[in-house]
Amino acid sequence: MVKEGDLVAIFHSIHRVMKVEKLLKQAGLEILLIPVPRQLTSDCGLAIRFAQELREEVDTLLVAAELEIQELYLRQSDEFVSLKG
Repeated sequence: MVKEGDLVAIFHSIHRVMKVEKLLKQAGLEILLIPVPRQLTSDCGLAIRFAQELREEVDTLLVAAELEIQELYLRQSDEFVSLKG
């Protein structure tokens, strides 16, 4: 489900995840709502997956909407590397 090089963003609540999904899809970005991978933990159980190439655009949209990523991970080999959290 999460490919090598993909980013996984985790948020504080299911409400924020759904809000972020709507915002990013309305902006035409290719993102996917996914269950939080087993290697990671989250209270809400859902995360947003997107390609590294979209990070700057995602960050810009989220800052403008005052929605902050709680944790951000990069998929490398068989593990997730924390980029924020």
